[in-house]
Amino acid sequence: MIVLTDHLPILPVAIPLFTGALILLTKDTHRLVRLILSGLALLSQLWVALQLLSFTRGAIPNQWPDGVGVYLLGSWQAPFGIVAVVDRLAVIMLLLTAILGMAAWLYALARWDRRGVHFHALLQFLLMGLNGAFLTGDLFNLFVFFEVLLVASYGLMLHGSGRTRVAAGLHYIAVNLIASFILLIALAIIYGLTGTLNMADLTVKAGTLAQGDQQLLKTGIALLSIAFLIKAAAWPMNFWLPTTYANSSAPVAGVFAIMTKVGIYALLRIGSLLQGTDALAAVSGQWMFVVGLTTLAFASIGLLAAAQIERQAGYGIIMSSGILLSAFGYPGGLLTGPALFYLISSVLALGAFYLLVEMIHRTQPFGAEMLAASLEMFDLDDPEAPDQSDDVIGIAIPAAMAFLGMAFFACALLIAGIPPLSGFVAKFALISYALEGLKHSGYLLHTWLLVAGILLSGLAGLIALTRTGIRLFWSTEEVTIPRLRVIEASPVAALITGCIALTIWAGPVMNYLEDTAHYLQQPEAYVGAVLNKSDDVPAITTGEQP
Repeated sequence: MIVLTDHLPILPVAIPLFTGALILLTKDTHRLVRLILSGLALLSQLWVALQLLSFTRGAIPNQWPDGVGVYLLGSWQAPFGIVAVVDRLAVIMLLLTAILGMAAWLYALARWDRRGVHFHALLQFLLMGLNGAFLTGDLFNLFVFFEVLLVASYGLMLHGSGRTRVAAGLHYIAVNLIASFILLIALAIIYGLTGTLNMADLTVKAGTLAQGDQQLLKTGIALLSIAFLIKAAAWPMNFWLPTTYANSSAPVAGVFAIMTKVGIYALLRIGSLLQGTDALAAVSGQWMFVVGLTTLAFASIGLLAAAQIERQAGYGIIMSSGILLSAFGYPGGLLTGPALFYLISSVLALGAFYLLVEMIHRTQPFGAEMLAASLEMFDLDDPEAPDQSDDVIGIAIPAAMAFLGMAFFACALLIAGIPPLSGFVAKFALISYALEGLKHSGYLLHTWLLVAGILLSGLAGLIALTRTGIRLFWSTEEVTIPRLRVIEASPVAALITGCIALTIWAGPVMNYLEDTAHYLQQPEAYVGAVLNKSDDVPAITTGEQP
C-alpha cells in the first residue's frame, strides 16, 4: 500500500513537473483551466513544504527521528541510485521557494502572464528545478536541476520580448552557460577520482584518496566552487545581474530573488559535508570570506551609483550574496545560524521590492523613468497603438499612494537593516555572534572586517534608498495616482508581513536555525541516513535492487 507521507520528499519535484506538462497540453483558450492547475500546484507545494518542516523538526512521532528523510527513486540504494534528501536546510529553501513562487504567481495574474506564452508552465518548471536542486543528494543531479531551472529562467527572462530584454537575456544566458561548462568539468574530475558523485559517498571517499589525488580533488572542488559563485552573483562575475533583473517583468524578477541563493546553498551544503577532509579548503574558508567582502563592497558602491530603482534592487541582491558569503566563510562556522536568518529575510524583502518597483513606476510622469519592461513590450513607441491608460491595470485599491509609500519604506528598512524589522534583527545577530565569538576564537581581523562591511553596506543602502524615496514620493510635482488591483498589492503585503512575523517570532526561528547550524556542523547524520537507507516502501518508479 502506497502511503502519501512516504513519498513527500519527491513531491516538490513531481508536482511542478506534471503540472507544467499538463499546462503545456492545455489549449490557450482554456486560460481558467491553466490558472486552476497552477494555483493548485503552488498550494500543494506549500503544503508539502510545511509537512516536511514538521518532519525535520521531529514534531511528528516515528517520522525521521534524526530529522533527515531519504527517498530512493526506483528502490536503488545510494550511491548507485538517485536519492532525494530532506533535512532542515533543504526544507528552509523549499518553503522559501513555495512562498515566493505563490507571490509572483498572484502578481502575474493581474496582466503579466498574458504578455507572452507559457508563463505558467515555465514558472512550474522553474520551481521544479529549484526544488530539485535543494533536494538532490548527488552532484550530477544538482547539475541537471541547475540546467532545468536555468532553461525555464531563460524563457521567463524573455517573457514579453523587447530589444532591451533580449539583449540582457543573452548576457544572462552566456554567463550561465560558462558556469555550467565549468561545473561539468568539475564533476568529471571528481567522478574520475572518486568514482562517485553522491554527496554522502563523496564525503567518505574524499578522505581515503592518496596525497596526489587529494590535490587533484581540491582542483575539482575549487572549479565546482567557482561555478557556484558565478551562479551566486559573486564578484567579479556578477555584472550581468542588475541589468538582467531590471529588464525582467515584475513577477519574474520577484521569483528570481531566490535564484542566486541556489549557488550559496550548494556551497554551504558541500562545505558542510566535506568537513574533516583536505578538500574542505577548496569550498569554504578564507577565500569565501574575502570574495564575500569584495562582493559586498561592489554592491554598496553600485547601490549608491544606481539611479533607477530596479537596478538598486539588483545591487540589493548582490549585497545579500556578499553578506551571506562573508558569514558562511567566517572561520569556525560561528555565523551559520544568523546567516540563515538573514537569507530568509533578504529573499522575502527583495522579492517584495521587485514586485513593488513596477507599481511605483506607475506614479511617475510618462517617460520620466522607463519601467524595466521595454517600450516595445507595450507598443508605446507606436503612435497608432491603443491608449495604454491605467484602466488596464484594474480597480483602484483605497489609499494606493499610502500603500506604496509604506511598502517602499518597509522594504528600505529591510534592505538597509534598520530597526525594527527582520533585516535589522538579522544583521544585529550577525554582528553580535561575531563579537561574541571573538572572545573564544581570536579572529580579530575577520570580525572587524565583517562588522565594518555590514555597517557600511547598511549605510550605503540607507543613503541610496532614502534618496530614491524622496525623489519618488516627495520631490515630484506631477504624481499620477495609480490604479492597483488587490491581487497586485496583496503579494507585496504578504511578503512584508512575513518579514514582520520573522521579527515578532525571531526567538523561535533563530532557535530552529541554530539547531540547523549545529546539524550542519555534524555531517554524520546526513551521511548515515543516505548510505544506510533501505527502501522499505514501494517507490513511485520501480526497479530491481542492485
